[in-house]
Amino acid sequence: MSGGTLSNADLAPTRPEQRTWSTWHIAALWVGMAVCIPTYGLASGLVANGYSLGLAVASVAIGNLVILVPLLLNAHPGTQYGIPFPVLLRAPFGVLGSNVPALMRALVACGWFGVNTWIGGKALYTLAVVLLPAGWSLPNVFPAWFGVNSGQFIAFAAFWLLNVVIIIRGIETIRVLETWAAPVLLGVGIALLGWAWSEAGSLSAMLDTGREATVGGLGALGVGITGAVSFWGTLALNIPDFSRFARSQRDQAVGQAIGLPATMVAFAFIGAVVTNVSGISDPVALTAKIGGPALTVVAMAALAIATLTTNLAANVVSPANDLSNLAPSKIDFKRGALIASVVGFVIMPWKLWEDAGAYIGTWLLGYGAMLGAVGGVMIADYYLLRRRVLEVDDLYRRGGRYEYRGGFNPVALVALAVGIAPNLPGFLGALGVVEAAPLFARIYEWAWFVAFFLAGGVYLAGMKLSRAGAR
Repeated sequence: MSGGTLSNADLAPTRPEQRTWSTWHIAALWVGMAVCIPTYGLASGLVANGYSLGLAVASVAIGNLVILVPLLLNAHPGTQYGIPFPVLLRAPFGVLGSNVPALMRALVACGWFGVNTWIGGKALYTLAVVLLPAGWSLPNVFPAWFGVNSGQFIAFAAFWLLNVVIIIRGIETIRVLETWAAPVLLGVGIALLGWAWSEAGSLSAMLDTGREATVGGLGALGVGITGAVSFWGTLALNIPDFSRFARSQRDQAVGQAIGLPATMVAFAFIGAVVTNVSGISDPVALTAKIGGPALTVVAMAALAIATLTTNLAANVVSPANDLSNLAPSKIDFKRGALIASVVGFVIMPWKLWEDAGAYIGTWLLGYGAMLGAVGGVMIADYYLLRRRVLEVDDLYRRGGRYEYRGGFNPVALVALAVGIAPNLPGFLGALGVVEAAPLFARIYEWAWFVAFFLAGGVYLAGMKLSRAGAR
């Protein structure tokens, strides 16, 4: 295989001795990523925005069954050929054009890295206030618009630094952490569920607190399902970054099927029920409120540890590889991960997380429109156009099968734009920039699905017409 400027040690196909991930490791990876504060916040945010408990949990359940399909489909080439996500993108988008969707995915990962780092920092801050209340009465040096005080920012920076230290140790450290850290946060969730049961007095009272749902119908279901699909629409693209280390197709497929849907539904149910009872959607704030000092210390330490593992697996691997794909000879995995961590630091992620409406309506649905279009092109290319046959050597060299026009495939880029375009008016309406027409608002409620099927259809039709993808 020709390396040239399109490969490095991190982008090259995995060797047999690197394929060490069993069914258990894949399942544990998903349990570790799914049992996280943003999962809790997905269902709790829906409840906080007027969904009934049943509608919120059903939305998450349906969404995760849906997203499991592209996860399994896109994982196949990773295991089959040992290639990471940005290299797989070279088949439909071209050896240089792959950087466009790869950077889109990397940007979303940077945002998620920042959000999870903020959550972990918030847990550290709460822990520090309990242990050293006087020591954290710090003068605030930030203006009001910044959104955090000095103590919160120091805790955020400390948690960010902890992430960076582990990043430097590499991807194998992430696998080891994921196999044991997930039960920590799961235990916190079960404890919160027990508190909600005790607070409500009975199971039936816990499930029905008399709170009136203020939203419903097909539109609300669409927003909930699309939010849940978009939540893991990120990993549905870059799952080859992990499946390339699987021992077999069975290991990656069974591991994912075991690890993701049930875990997401269970933890989302906890988030929805506890929010239904307490009226507080943030588990960090709730745990600090209901627990004494000892419980708060244990819970905050657990939240910080579990958030750390989720952040490293879900939000570091992809941007590290994606940025490495931009300049393989200059950016390796660690450098790409460090760049992503810096971006996640400077975007003020607390502004994304603290508003439940913005978290679901603009963040999840907004990036879902982008990534859904990428997923549609990827699956149409690998399964419908190429019938799962790739020329691996050509993925790593200029002038080969995937050169297209100067390294870019115009058909794929047009399909990407067409898939995203119908969702833009609804996205701008959600941001409050314009008032979107009712039709575009409805389209945006199903943003991921619209983008996925439209982009995939346009790509397949365009490639067959141009015959540019003929093997």
